[in-house]
Amino acid sequence: MKKVTILGQEPAVILFMVNALVALLVAFGLGLSQVQVAAISTIASAIVSIVVTLMTRPIVVSALTGAVTTLMTAVAGFGLELTADQIGATVTVLSLVLGLVLRANVTPVSGPVQPQIDAELMRRPAGQP
Repeated sequence: MKKVTILGQEPAVILFMVNALVALLVAFGLGLSQVQVAAISTIASAIVSIVVTLMTRPIVVSALTGAVTTLMTAVAGFGLELTADQIGATVTVLSLVLGLVLRANVTPVSGPVQPQIDAELMRRPAGQP
């Protein structure tokens, strides 16, 4: 199994670097509130989750929409407050679009196994191939 990396680093390392950089900037006087610092961490986590989800095959639509929901909620820390209805409608449309685009990746290539083969396998004693 291939390890997922972003810019040659594991996703957790990227998040640690973002959090450390924000802490450094705040220590040197960058005027961020606690809510904004928490929002930056949440936004970074959501973006890394989106990138990892897009790099993973097959793409898990629920993971992607969950990360987008988190991202849209976190931007409220910077004044862009979206209602629950706006977030829900956006995620619904995103799910529909992803369902259409990714359908080829989640639809089985072949149909179900032939019924006579299933019945024959059921009649065999346990342990026989």
